[in-house]
Amino acid sequence: MRVLVTGGAGYIGSHTLVELAAMGYEACVVDSYANSSPVALDRVREITNGHIEAHDVDIRDTAALTAVATAFKPDAVIHFAGLKAVGESRTRPVDYYDVNVAGTLSLLRAMEAAGCGKIVFSSSATVYGEPQSLPMTEDHPLAPTNVYGATKFTAEQALTAWAEAAPGRTSILLRYFNPVGAHDSGRIGEDPKGIPNNLMPFLAQVATGRREKLAIFGDDYATIDGTGVRDYIHVVDLARAHVAALNFNQDGAEAFNIGTGTGYSVKEMLGAFSATVGRDLPAEIHPRRAGDVAEMRADATKAANVLGWTAEFGLKDMTDSVWKWQSANPMGYGDQD
Repeated sequence: MRVLVTGGAGYIGSHTLVELAAMGYEACVVDSYANSSPVALDRVREITNGHIEAHDVDIRDTAALTAVATAFKPDAVIHFAGLKAVGESRTRPVDYYDVNVAGTLSLLRAMEAAGCGKIVFSSSATVYGEPQSLPMTEDHPLAPTNVYGATKFTAEQALTAWAEAAPGRTSILLRYFNPVGAHDSGRIGEDPKGIPNNLMPFLAQVATGRREKLAIFGDDYATIDGTGVRDYIHVVDLARAHVAALNFNQDGAEAFNIGTGTGYSVKEMLGAFSATVGRDLPAEIHPRRAGDVAEMRADATKAANVLGWTAEFGLKDMTDSVWKWQSANPMGYGDQD
């Protein structure tokens, strides 16, 4: 199978490339490297001992994207490219709609030109908004509470309409929760540019001394210890979910939750990672952030039943692999050989 991967040099994209190679699939990457590094692709080639075609292309550049797609002739597309910080999306709404929505429309045009009718979309549990029940199933109401979630929701609507407009088209919408961890080699991992927006990369930078302390936003939620609870999933499990989704061949659009069903609080994650590192890591309580919810957990039964996918890695696997990556690469891909 030939797979075009947008945002393939990013955190989840790079791990997915490793899993695609393990299945013998041929991948072609398009990435603008706005939030990623081409070094990640070099590391993937090293891990897989294989060739990966890559093009420096912004997904909003329809002409350039179409040229790549028509030349490569993919059987399917995995679409990761996008902006993804909840807080940042409030201050840059136009950019988020431009990249996440207009970029997706640009990709669909390129796919049509290349005669490709299947796409696996990197969506998010933020499309659900405030949980009305837990764990959340795919039929939970969609009511995003922030700009980032709204752009993912809008992109899902466009992908659904596209898939239903003609026979032979399939949109697989993977709504995942909180990816963490790194490849067991320690050669690829999460390397956010600027100040990390997510818990684990920030905590990893505290452990290496790049950040002074962890900021915990809110300790007065109705949870086990007052801090927010999330469903954390190992990035390798998540990558394998994308590969499993490539085998789904039903016409139309279908959404799947990708998570573990188990929630951990911020304080529990802090304790688990401190244990992995071997010392207590400093943290400070801050006020709640607008748009955050108390708890989110996935019901991933549908993915298990339909895609044959379930998460395999646990919390210690996540924290151990994060530390293996970050301790060997304290400056991320800036530590390139």
